[in-house]
Amino acid sequence: MSRLQLPHDAKAGPTKPEVRAVTLDKLGLRPTDHFVDVGSCTGSVTIEAAQRVRRVTAVERKPNRLDVTKKNLAANEYDADVTLREAEAPEGLPEDADAMFIGGSRNFEAVLDHAVETDVDRIVMNVSRVEPTGAAIEAFRERDLLDEVVQMQVSHGYELAGATSFRSNNPVYIIVGRRDAGGLD
Repeated sequence: MSRLQLPHDAKAGPTKPEVRAVTLDKLGLRPTDHFVDVGSCTGSVTIEAAQRVRRVTAVERKPNRLDVTKKNLAANEYDADVTLREAEAPEGLPEDADAMFIGGSRNFEAVLDHAVETDVDRIVMNVSRVEPTGAAIEAFRERDLLDEVVQMQVSHGYELAGATSFRSNNPVYIIVGRRDAGGLD
């Protein structure tokens, strides 16, 4: 797998590498999967998924961000068949997805309803704000999808007065859903 290249910026910023790693692990992507990225933005999750699965659909409502996804895809190597759709989800979502990533909180309940109706097997949603996180956890629970919630905080070292100190990124809540979820332990 090649190193991810994101030469183009979508101002909202990509999902951070460490968060992507956990997110993709929680999705349990298999080579035969059809993966859907809802709110592709820079395309960072789209690209990494395209390096692991056979088919990817990226849905983004903002044309300029979809253009950034397209440009960043072109800067990377992958074997998947990738479809880009300009739409506000749940419009534009395919009927045959195996795994889905929801990168933001806009329309997430309608997206979850679509996922339930179309038998999406695995769903992960990343949220960075507390109030939408609570609402998202409840929405997963109400649909019998809630499997796990992970709160992740990443700090990066930097030199300070000849020693190492750390700068923290904002925490991210990773909500994991599965069609056969048994709820939180």
